[in-house]
Amino acid sequence: MSNEYRLDALDRDILFHLRQDGRLTNVELARRVGLTPPPCLRRVKRLEDAGVIAGYRAIIDPAVIGRGLEVLIDVEISATDLKTVESFEATVAAYDEVIEFRRMFGRPDYFVRVAVADAAAYEQFVSGKLIGLPGVLRTESHLTMKSIKTGS
Repeated sequence: MSNEYRLDALDRDILFHLRQDGRLTNVELARRVGLTPPPCLRRVKRLEDAGVIAGYRAIIDPAVIGRGLEVLIDVEISATDLKTVESFEATVAAYDEVIEFRRMFGRPDYFVRVAVADAAAYEQFVSGKLIGLPGVLRTESHLTMKSIKTGS
């Protein structure tokens, strides 16, 4: 059985509006997509149950909470044993500064996105947490000049 959910035009419209504002009331969402509230609520519930809508979250301004510097880091590792790889992934994923972490095909092995207060905090993160981990071969930092588009 495929785990792909078939979306119709109304489902896509509902998702569009929820991506724009996840706090829409069901009444307002129903009005925007041309439904009455009960069938709109059933569709949203069905999308949630199917995993199409995986959750709701607040988008926080990083600068306001002292994390105005965002850095993208390419990480290459020398480890090939599963234990070291799993340990590296669990450790990096647990760091509070890490806001996105991906294992890549090819090089680099990993893509890490961190948000910190400033350059000193970033240096402390890299020197104190990242480069000392077993298996880390090389890191390359890319500072964000300007975010053009974020999120989905």
